[in-house]
Amino acid sequence: MTTLENIVEEIKKAESIVVLTHETPDGDAIGSALGMYNALKQIGKNPDIIIPECPRNFEFLAGANEIQKEGPNKNYDLAIAVDCATIERLNGWRNYFEHANVTINIDHHTKNGMFGDYNYVDPASPACAQILIVVLEALNIKINKDIGSCLLTGIITDTGGFRYQGVSAETFQFVAWLLQTGVNVSEIYKKSFQMRTRSSFELSRIAMDRLEFLEDGKIAFTYITKQDELEVNAEPGDHEGIVEKGRDIEGVEVSVFLRQREDKTFKISLRSNDYVNVSDIAILFGGGGHIRAAGCKLSGNPEQIKNILASAIRKVLK
Repeated sequence: MTTLENIVEEIKKAESIVVLTHETPDGDAIGSALGMYNALKQIGKNPDIIIPECPRNFEFLAGANEIQKEGPNKNYDLAIAVDCATIERLNGWRNYFEHANVTINIDHHTKNGMFGDYNYVDPASPACAQILIVVLEALNIKINKDIGSCLLTGIITDTGGFRYQGVSAETFQFVAWLLQTGVNVSEIYKKSFQMRTRSSFELSRIAMDRLEFLEDGKIAFTYITKQDELEVNAEPGDHEGIVEKGRDIEGVEVSVFLRQREDKTFKISLRSNDYVNVSDIAILFGGGGHIRAAGCKLSGNPEQIKNILASAIRKVLK
């Protein structure tokens, strides 16, 4: 059984370390990865952080300008994956994890594949960043404003601004403690949620124009294509938040958002409000996630995928 002592020992003795997270990273993935990266630097390590796509709205975080899109051709003593449920979600850069001498997996997804040599997973935590607070304390890291801003970004984004189930009294205790480090919660909230690029606005408008209601309004469905992204000059992260718009509509239980990928498959984002476990839906198609937020990939055109997903969701609607 993995303990914090195991993780501390492996980090302290490693000479070369790489920090990784899942593909199409969200705020918790970026915040957790940068939080770990900055913490490792504080204790005298010289880690690499490899994230091929970093959404622009997180560029304000300390260390974001040091993120590598492509890592060096080398094997590391230690690879640390944060906020990643399965090794497959490391996608094209999983080789850095597989070829490392030792691997650590820190996560909060219910269906984590326990793919590391050491796995520190707490499904009860609403964000991976919240788990990292405990890990960094075990490392005797001084959580300063820079690290605290990264961790608070992870917590704020993965809890939807403290709106989602799973937020606990402990979450607010951690946030209150982070605020004492000088973190500006209103600034982080604004940059993570409210500030939008023109391209992000245009994508959202396209998606809202296509929004359909299925099953008597209990399912909201929409999509964007690669051509849409090209036409509005979209960059990584500009699609973030679109799936939430469907969930926020009165009467909707499940929001479905499709985003076309380079290989022409579609990345599916699923969100639910009260009772549907969208992780169970995603697992049917090789994906996973959380009870109220999950995802998967499917091939086909939007109409075909809509019918496939609607059929699966219909079975669990009340």
